[in-house]
Amino acid sequence: MSPNREPSHVPVLPEETIALLAPQPGEIWIDGTLGGGGHARLIAERIAPSGKLFGVDQDPTMLELARPKFDGLPVELVHGNFEQLAEILQLRGYSSSNRVDGILADLGFASDQMDSSERGFSFKQNGPLDMRLDPTRGRTAADLVNTLSEAALANLIFEYGEERMSRRIAKRIVERRAQTPFGTTGELADVVRSCVPRSGTIDSATRTFQALRIAVNDELGVLERLLALAPHLLKPGGRFGIISFHSLEDRLVKQAFRKPEVWEPLTKKPVEASEMELARNPRSRSAKLRVARRV
Repeated sequence: MSPNREPSHVPVLPEETIALLAPQPGEIWIDGTLGGGGHARLIAERIAPSGKLFGVDQDPTMLELARPKFDGLPVELVHGNFEQLAEILQLRGYSSSNRVDGILADLGFASDQMDSSERGFSFKQNGPLDMRLDPTRGRTAADLVNTLSEAALANLIFEYGEERMSRRIAKRIVERRAQTPFGTTGELADVVRSCVPRSGTIDSATRTFQALRIAVNDELGVLERLLALAPHLLKPGGRFGIISFHSLEDRLVKQAFRKPEVWEPLTKKPVEASEMELARNPRSRSAKLRVARRV
């Protein structure tokens, strides 16, 4: 991805997100998953000129792609993971007595990441089997499929991908890597497709790729840590919005927001994309927005 172009990512549920979060002039906000900067810009415009927004992303390429969107706005971009928000704020002079007014986390992947073959998130284009959101650290998807035991692979694909044929897939992966280690997304997708029948319009490799991506980036672990951390970062009355894209994430958010001593849910059910948005942005079809207020 070239940092010299505009991000192609379109933010999901933008109107609904801003309406529920209701950012006000002078407030302090965090967008913990900056991505293409679409949500962050909408928030920054509403808290300007005296407010402040910290745009956090673990992918340095996305930070540079989004940077031009914030000219003249009170935004500071930070390379990091949203589970590090306490440290990020502390380094900038914000303590437990000087907390923030709102936090947003969009757990989806930016189109710029998904469509970039060199990042290895998608099976639609052949590329290195990587899948790391932060390409500067951690194990790749290739590391996992080439080293985990058959049982560990099967459990990973079943738990994170909710794939019923996980044992068959793991067995085939282990057989294939004994001949040649996996190096590309195309190689893995072909093996998965060879043992999982296609269901409708969904590619047979979808669930396995989802499982590996979740494992590589510890997505559920960092979400659990964010959900535990957020009450300590928000002022009373502060708003917390999370946009999730699969049931495992949404379940964690739903359970966290059920604590009445901590949260007042502002969404009885998750907000989903309208027919108009689905026509404009098909990738919004799985998005679920939940928002709660700190009591």
